[in-house]
Amino acid sequence: MKIYITSVFVDDQEKALCFYTDVLGFRKKHDIPMGEARWLTLVSPDAPDGTELLLEPSGHPAVPPYKTALVQDGIPAASFAVDDVRAEYDRLRELGTEFTQEPLEMGGVTTAVLDDTCGNLIQIVQGA
Repeated sequence: MKIYITSVFVDDQEKALCFYTDVLGFRKKHDIPMGEARWLTLVSPDAPDGTELLLEPSGHPAVPPYKTALVQDGIPAASFAVDDVRAEYDRLRELGTEFTQEPLEMGGVTTAVLDDTCGNLIQIVQGA
């Protein structure tokens, strides 16, 4: 068994698409209209046939309180691996990305946490 698709709930799919592609560097894989929403998935440019990230609309009534609780407690909705957290932190800051946690070393792992502008905290991690 392996992970095929994972999702992150977003307040605005178009805004999320721009952030996740233009800023974070993911590539769009599927964009299928489904009424008012879309089946919108992204992949890493390094693994175009790998795990897909679904930018899922936050329309279900349970989602807003869930997302709010995670953000208030500082819990990331997703974690993405990078080769160099410090370099990625600097690159993303240059693009205007806001971080809630600067790079932090914990044993053999370095992490930082950013705001995805769509209602989520996202962790970047090196050395996991």
